[in-house]
Amino acid sequence: MRDLKAVGKKFMHVLYPRKSNALLRDWDLWGPLILCVTLALMLQKSSVDGEKDGGPQFAEVFVVVWFGAVTITLNSKLLGGNISFFQSLCVLGYCILPLTVAMLICRLVLLAGQGPINFMIRLFVVAVMFAWSVIASTAFLADSQPPNRKALAVYPVFLFYFVISWMILTFTP
Repeated sequence: MRDLKAVGKKFMHVLYPRKSNALLRDWDLWGPLILCVTLALMLQKSSVDGEKDGGPQFAEVFVVVWFGAVTITLNSKLLGGNISFFQSLCVLGYCILPLTVAMLICRLVLLAGQGPINFMIRLFVVAVMFAWSVIASTAFLADSQPPNRKALAVYPVFLFYFVISWMILTFTP
C-alpha cells in the first residue's frame, strides 16, 4: 500500500505540475513501468491470421519509450545536469501519464467511427496532452540544468513526447 500511495502522489504531481523536488527526491520506476505497459497495450493492434498491419507492436512501443527516456537522460547528464540517471527516468516516465490518458480518450472516440470530426477531436486531445507532458516534465527537469543549456535539454524532451503523441494520433483499430 505504501508504494501505491507513493505512485498516486507522483501521478498528482504530474497532473498538477509545479516546481517541486518531491518527484525527484523519492524516485521509483513502478509508475513509469505501469504507464509504459498500459500505453503499449492500448497501442497494440490485433492482427488477423498473423498478418503485419503496419501498427506498432508491444515491444516496439516499449523500446521507443525506454530508449527515448535513456537517451534524454544521457543528454541531460552530458550537458552538466545535476540529476541522477534514475531520477530523470522517473520524471520522464511519470510524465507519460497525460499521453496515456490521451490514448484512452482516442480509443473511446474511435469507437464512434472514423471521420474528419473524430480526427479533429483526437488531434485536439493529443495536442493538449502533449503540451501537458512537456510542461510537466520541464517543470521538474529544467532546474537541474545549467541556465545556458536549458534549451538544449528541453528540445529532446519535446521530440520524445512528440514521437509518442504521433504514435497515438496515427493509431487506428
